[in-house]
Amino acid sequence: MPRISAATVADHRAGRHAALLAAALEILVAEGTAGLTPAAVGARVGLARSSVYRYFSSTADILAQLVEDAVPRWRARLEGVTSGPGGLRERVREFGVVTLSFVASPDYAVLRAVVSAELPPGCRVRLDELHATMIAPLRDVLAEAGHEHPDLVAHLGWSILGEGRRLAAGADPEVVRETTLDVLCRAMAV
Repeated sequence: MPRISAATVADHRAGRHAALLAAALEILVAEGTAGLTPAAVGARVGLARSSVYRYFSSTADILAQLVEDAVPRWRARLEGVTSGPGGLRERVREFGVVTLSFVASPDYAVLRAVVSAELPPGCRVRLDELHATMIAPLRDVLAEAGHEHPDLVAHLGWSILGEGRRLAAGADPEVVRETTLDVLCRAMAV
């Protein structure tokens, strides 16, 4: 019988799940999607591949759960800066700063992986839903300020930041960051 390493079975499973997600992220960052397999994730935490299937049904499921794990963290950061003190320009700029900082995060490996992964249609729909939650804080701050088209402008702003994220990987990050933030604020007329 396996040993339970927590006060309850539910706590044990939650701890194992968190350890498996952390291991999966480490593998993804170090080796890319080619190295991300249930067997590799299990080996990283000392579990047999068959035990990993109690938590994930496939490599695509591992990726999907990594996204489900990362998005709330980033959304909370985005909500924090857009609901904080300061005027509209400062809050939009801080939204941009947090969004651009994503490139330097290990979670960025998850984004790169899901873009190129073959995922089931239902998973793609869920990714679109999660994507919308990331844009929502920007839309909300624009709506609160009385912007005429907050949803459209927030999506356009997200596109500007997406290009900034893409360019930051291969250029002087400070120049890309400041230029992107300037373009973002100008495009939003803030």
